[in-house]
Amino acid sequence: MKKLSIISFIVLAAAFTLAPPGLVSAATAVNLGAADNFAVLGGSGITNTGATTITGDVGTFPTATQTGFGSVTLNGTNHAGDAVTQGAKNDLVTAYNNAAGQTPVSTVPTELGGTTKIAGIYDSAAGTFGITGTLTLDAQGDPNAVFVFKTASTLITAGSSNIVLANNAQACNVFWQIGSSATLGTNSFLKGNILALTSATLTTGANVEGRVLARNGAVTLDSNTITKAVCTAVVVTPAPTPTPTPSPTPTPTTPTPAPVAAPTPTPTPVTPALAPAPSPAPTATPLPVTGTALGKNLAIAGLLTLVLASSAIDQKKKLTI
Repeated sequence: MKKLSIISFIVLAAAFTLAPPGLVSAATAVNLGAADNFAVLGGSGITNTGATTITGDVGTFPTATQTGFGSVTLNGTNHAGDAVTQGAKNDLVTAYNNAAGQTPVSTVPTELGGTTKIAGIYDSAAGTFGITGTLTLDAQGDPNAVFVFKTASTLITAGSSNIVLANNAQACNVFWQIGSSATLGTNSFLKGNILALTSATLTTGANVEGRVLARNGAVTLDSNTITKAVCTAVVVTPAPTPTPTPSPTPTPTTPTPAPVAAPTPTPTPVTPALAPAPSPAPTATPLPVTGTALGKNLAIAGLLTLVLASSAIDQKKKLTI
């Protein structure tokens, strides 16, 4: 049985720490009405010590007492307990009830320091909240993301504790609905709007980006800086459209003419040189045997030639023998 209880505790703690975003309830912005213009608004007076700077209006009603305001630098209007303050107090009651009534709620451990919370509605099983170290509020890129933290009793922050707004989260959209009183530690930095049923105390050097609004009790200040939070429109810069690079215009080029083949020269027919006609051999004109003296002489010459030739042949034969 004891082992089962330990396991159940571990599972419950894991659920608180690792609850997926789908299990976190959506919150709606709390309409502050006329109280929106106030940085500090009390029910039974405002007391200050040291150099305090306030940006936004201040007022208190039904007790209009303000103490130590000689060292307050006020960038706004001090309405004290006038009609504007009274109207703001009425709207504060409405705003407080709106925040307290938002449901459904995601229940988380009392200690918020060292954790990251996305937009939603949160409370704690113990009915109180504490911040030691750093609490991160992550809007996940939505500048309109709303965070509502509800306590049945107190909010107490440790000295030098801090709240980081991440991914477009804005202090104007953070609401702390406190069932009794809020106490901010020395040099701590809280972001968001405190809507306390009873009172709010800022110790030395504590800073607030938001509002300190107490319905019934007093607001106590000590060398603080309080700046009224104003929602700003976050401009999401679209990714630049890439400029297409123009295709280069092709430079017209004169086509290189294809080489023209030189025509094969037509051979000029050569007329063959005609062989010289052979000169006809002269025809021997036979000499007449008879007749003239020349003919007689030639006949005698021929006879002598024949005789000599015959004699030469005979001589040759003799030599051969």
